[in-house]
Amino acid sequence: MIEFRGVTKCYGTLTAVDNVAFSIARGEYCALLGPNGAGKTTLVRMLLNFTAMSSGAITIDGLPVSDPHSRLAIGYLSEQPRIPAQLTGWEYLSRCAQLGGAGSSGIADECARIVQVIGMQGREHQKARTYSKGMVQRFCLGAALLGDPRLLILDEPTSGLDPIGIREVRALLESLKSRGMTLLLNSHFLSEVETICDTAAILHRGSLLVKDAR
Repeated sequence: MIEFRGVTKCYGTLTAVDNVAFSIARGEYCALLGPNGAGKTTLVRMLLNFTAMSSGAITIDGLPVSDPHSRLAIGYLSEQPRIPAQLTGWEYLSRCAQLGGAGSSGIADECARIVQVIGMQGREHQKARTYSKGMVQRFCLGAALLGDPRLLILDEPTSGLDPIGIREVRALLESLKSRGMTLLLNSHFLSEVETICDTAAILHRGSLLVKDAR
């Protein structure tokens, strides 16, 4: 599903990612591990084509990341998700579904499904300005799940959640395995990785130390 081949990213004299090469199979749940500054977020940003590589190649399902079609079946949750304060959670999900190309006739059903999946029934029509950080996190995770993507990329998905919310998100991610979804998880929580992921890629100072089964 994902292949990194000799990926390097330099900012002037600083090498943020240094000749990284590994692959993630379809249906694999892989974690990116490493201390702050290891290059994890830079690698994710290059995977999403937010940041250009200095050298190397990345493909998603055989397509180069420079090809917009490579991102059609991706769901993404950023490390610091935001919802415009004037929108409700439902309106946010609806707009994301529209941007994703969903037909107008199916948007309401899809939003209702996602609200149930993320456990936010009864809160979806409140303004985002009233939401806690954890509630915003849930709705943004829901947006990443719109359309049942084949590849899910999550950057600290349980940040801001209480222990019950963390357990629910982990259970949700585990349930998605049965659908053959591929997951790339950027997390600092080893317990989260041990619970959810099949493999881990460990980065240090921009270099890949190991990529192996946990």
